Amino acid sequence: MFGFFKDKFNNLKETVSNTAQALVGNVVDAAGQEEEFSDFVLDDMEDTLISADLGVNYASELVDNLRGQTRIKPAQVKEYFRTEFLETLKNAGSNILNYEEGLNIYFITGVNGAGKTTLIGKLAYKFKNEGKKVLIACGDTFRAAAEEQLDIWSKRAGADIVRRDKADPASVVYEAIEKAQKDKYDILLVDTAGRLQNKFNLMEELKKIKSVIDKKAPEALRECILVLDANTGQNGLQQAKVFTEAVNLTSVALTKLDGSAKGAIVIAVARDMKLPVKLVGVGEKMEDLREFNSEEFIEALFE
Repeated sequence: MFGFFKDKFNNLKETVSNTAQALVGNVVDAAGQEEEFSDFVLDDMEDTLISADLGVNYASELVDNLRGQTRIKPAQVKEYFRTEFLETLKNAGSNILNYEEGLNIYFITGVNGAGKTTLIGKLAYKFKNEGKKVLIACGDTFRAAAEEQLDIWSKRAGADIVRRDKADPASVVYEAIEKAQKDKYDILLVDTAGRLQNKFNLMEELKKIKSVIDKKAPEALRECILVLDANTGQNGLQQAKVFTEAVNLTSVALTKLDGSAKGAIVIAVARDMKLPVKLVGVGEKMEDLREFNSEEFIEALFE
């Protein structure tokens, strides 16, 4: 499919520079000059990792591995974290978006404001550029702005759309699946609501939509993707837990990575939720969506 970063973009190192400083630079600067690991240095390291949004449990585990051992010296701490972070990302699963011949349904979830609508538009654009026939289902029917935005994005991307203002979201998705099957679409992108103010209603709505997909086209569901704003930090873990309650999430799409110092949420979600990041948004343009690559991400963090 599409590679992570091409010549027309700022290189990956620039994009993750704030995260690299928060997660790696601050730790290495504090520990690298020491001869041995003291409790003071290790406690400070743990605090730094937590503040970089790596998560309390994971930060504690990584630092505890360094206590009372002599194999790894402070000067080697950079390589230690590089190895640990890469292994954590790889253990969460493949970064490649699932795709097969025939109809492919991508079920997109996330809280309002995470960049869900924009991501769907950019994903539609990507698939269209690959020669795919793309349909968008507007499953967030009660937020007028969502439908209008999706309509605009679908036109820009050259994709088709099924929308029924104020209709039951599950019925819109049902109609979209029927159209996708009848007219031989390659891709169906399903938008959903993200109103966490009423968690119960949202979860029930998502379950209902998922049930429609499971009944109408179970073999076509490729991904249940959670869209996370990189700036949410540890709130991203809570969001992942909430949405996992409703649908069986398979992966994460990270938006607004450029300029964020909280990109460590990628590693935290991989470790705590076993969810791989598969897509990353790095800017405002239609082309600013890339497939995530664990090796390139870690290399850029530690370069």
